[in-house]
Amino acid sequence: MSGSDMLPDRASPQYAGWTVLRHDGVAVVVAHPVTGLPAVLHWGADLGVLDAADIEALDVATSRQTPPGTLDAAWRLPLVPLESDGWSGRPGLLASRDGRLLFPRWTSRVQRQGPRSLHTVACDAETGLSLRSGLEIGAGGLVLLHHELTNDGATTVDLAWLEATLPVPRTADHVTTFAGRWTREKSPLTTPMPRGTTTRESRRGRGGHDSPWVTLASHRQPRNRRGEVWAMHLGWSADVRHRIDRVTEHGTLLGAGELLRPGEVRLEPGQSYRTPTAYFAWTSAGLDGIADRFHTWMRARPHHPRTARPLVLNTWEAVYFQHEPQRLERLARHAAAVGVERFVLDDGWFLGRRDDTAGLGDWLVDPAVWPDGLEPLAGLVHALGMQFGLWFEPEMVNLDSDLARTAPHWLLANPRSVPSPAGVSFRSQYVLNLAIPEAWEHVRARMSTLIHALGIDFIKWDHNRDLVEPVHEQRPGTHTQTLAVYRLIERLKTDHPGLEIESCSSGGARTDLGILQHTDRVWASDSNDPVERQDIQRWTELVLPPELIGAHVGPSPAHSSGRHTALSYRMATALQGSAGFEWDITRCTEEELGGVTAFAGLYKELRHLLHTGTVVHPDVLDPALRVRGVVATNREEAVFTICTVASIEEALTERLRLDGLDPERRYTLRLRDEIGPAQWGWVTPGWMGKPPVVVSGRVLTEVGLQLPTLWPVQALVLHLNAD
Repeated sequence: MSGSDMLPDRASPQYAGWTVLRHDGVAVVVAHPVTGLPAVLHWGADLGVLDAADIEALDVATSRQTPPGTLDAAWRLPLVPLESDGWSGRPGLLASRDGRLLFPRWTSRVQRQGPRSLHTVACDAETGLSLRSGLEIGAGGLVLLHHELTNDGATTVDLAWLEATLPVPRTADHVTTFAGRWTREKSPLTTPMPRGTTTRESRRGRGGHDSPWVTLASHRQPRNRRGEVWAMHLGWSADVRHRIDRVTEHGTLLGAGELLRPGEVRLEPGQSYRTPTAYFAWTSAGLDGIADRFHTWMRARPHHPRTARPLVLNTWEAVYFQHEPQRLERLARHAAAVGVERFVLDDGWFLGRRDDTAGLGDWLVDPAVWPDGLEPLAGLVHALGMQFGLWFEPEMVNLDSDLARTAPHWLLANPRSVPSPAGVSFRSQYVLNLAIPEAWEHVRARMSTLIHALGIDFIKWDHNRDLVEPVHEQRPGTHTQTLAVYRLIERLKTDHPGLEIESCSSGGARTDLGILQHTDRVWASDSNDPVERQDIQRWTELVLPPELIGAHVGPSPAHSSGRHTALSYRMATALQGSAGFEWDITRCTEEELGGVTAFAGLYKELRHLLHTGTVVHPDVLDPALRVRGVVATNREEAVFTICTVASIEEALTERLRLDGLDPERRYTLRLRDEIGPAQWGWVTPGWMGKPPVVVSGRVLTEVGLQLPTLWPVQALVLHLNAD
C-alpha cells in the first residue's frame, strides 16, 4: 500500500474507519472515531501493507484497556486533545467567546485524501467553531501537520493558542532541547524526560539565539548514527512554544504552536486562523536519520535552490562602516581574481549610516559617501563576472532617520517605550510596523527601485533586535508583523525573478522553516570563529541542508572571540556549508592569497557533492574531535572533514569509522591539503602517505581508519572516490 487509504472499520463500534499514510519508510495510522477528532494510533516505522483486520489488531494491541473502563483518562489522544477527552495535559486548543471559555464537542469527517495526505474537517454548532486539519507525509518521511480554526458564530472569538501534537511511545525517556546566545547559537542540552507538561518558549518576536529550534525525544541519550529519535520543529519565524507532555495516565505528546499574547488573534465572524506548519521526524538511525528526513524534504521543495551555490565575499568584516568607493572597488577586483562569484556590500551604504545609531529606514544611497551612487560599484562587480548583493534591514528604523521623523506612527512599539527607557538600548533601533500598508509599501518601493537600478542579484536581509512590547492598533502585533514580512519577501521575489535572499538575524536568530519558505539561505552565526562554528553548523544542519547555511572564512583573530586559528582550519570549516569570505583579502599575504585561491577551486570542485549528498556524523569518543562527512547519493564519492577543537585525550587516537559508504566498493583515499597542511604529533598512519591507498568500504565502515594525533584546532579534509 502506498499513499493514503481509508479503510472501513468492520468490528469496533467506536470507529467509523481508519486512514493509513505511508512514505519513505514512515507510516501514520489514523483512527476516525464516530464522535470526536481523529486520533493517531501509530507514527513511526512503516508497517507495510495493512488491511482492516491488521489495523483492528494494532488497535487492540496498543489499547490501554477494554470497555467500559473506569480510568479518568483518554482512550486515544485526538489530534487536538482537550479536557473533555479525559486529557490532563496541556489542552491543544484554548479559546473564548464573550469572555467565556469554549468547550467544543467535535463531529469530524474526512474532507479529502490524496497521495500520502489526509484533510479532515470538524464542526461544533454550539460553540460556533470549525477545525480543519492537514496531515501529510512528505519527501523523506517528514510528517507535516497544521490546523485551521474558523469562527462560524456571530460574535468574536479570542484565541489563546492552537497547537499541533503527535504521540511518541513511553520508550522515549530523554529529551533534547536547544538554547544559546549571540555567536553561540543552537546549543543542545539532553536530560531525562521530565514528568508532567514541559514547555519551552521564545518571546523575542523572532526565534532568537536561544530559540527552542528543535525538540527531540529519544530512547536513551541520542547518538549520531543509531537509536530511535522523534523530532519536532515549528515553521514560524516569531514567538513559539514547544511542548512535551508526559503525564502519568496518558501517552506522551510532542508538539508546538505559535505563542500568542492575550488579544493577539481575535477571530471575527467568518475569520480563520491557520497554525504554522509543525514538522515531525521519526527515525531509528539516530540524529543523522532525523537530518536526512529534513534534508530530503527541503531538497524536494519546488523553490529549493538548484544552481551551484556561489562563493561569496561579504564586506562586513572587511570594512565595517568605513565605506570608501576606491577601497571597495579594489576589494571587488581582488575577490574576482581569487574566484569569488558573489560580492555583497554590507551595512553602511545608505543615508547617514556612519554607525548603527542612524539611517535605518532611509533606503537611499548616501551621496556623501557614494557621490556617484552605487551604480559604478555594481557595474564593476557585474563586469568582473560576479553577482552583486546588498544589505538591508527592512523591518527596522532608527529614530535618527528621515523616515522616523516624518512617520513616527509607523513604529511597532509601546508609545511609552519610545524612546527606550533609560539604560535600555535595543541597538538604538526600533521595529517598523510592516502591518501598516503605507509602511509596507514604502519599504517595498525603496527596495524595488534599488534592485532594478543596480541589478541586485542577492539581498542580505538582516533583523537585529527583538520585538519588545510590539503594539499594533492597541493589541500585540508580532503575528501580523511576521505575516507582513513573508508577504514583502514574496512580493520582491515575484517582481524580480531570480533574486535570492538570505535570512540573517544578528547571525542565526531566524533560521526556521517558516522564513525558509521564502528565503534561499541563512546566516548561521555572526561568529566566524571556526572552533565555535564546528558546533553551530553541526546543529543548524540537523534541520537545514548545508547548501542553505552560510559559512564564511573570517580573519584571524576572529572579531567575535579574539581567537587565532590557522587559515587552513578556517577554510576547512567553511567548506561545510555555503562558503564564502568575511574578510579584507586585499590585506592578505601572497601565501594567504594562494591558499584562498586554492580554497575557491576546491569548493567549486566539491560543491556538487557537498550540497547534494547525505550528511553523516560518525560517532566518536574523544570530546576534542568533530567529524563530518558528505556521501554522494550513489555512494561513489565522499568528503570527510576531521577537526579538533582542543587537544586529543590520548596519544594513540581512536579509529574513525567512515559511515555511509558502500561496503562492496573500494575507495581511493586522498588528503586534500591544497588549502594548507594540518599538524599532528608522533602518530602518522600509513594511509596518509603517497601514493594514495585503496581501501574497501567494508573496512572503512566496520574497522575504520587510524587517526593521527592531531594538534589542537587542526583540520584534515579527506576525499574518497570509488574505483
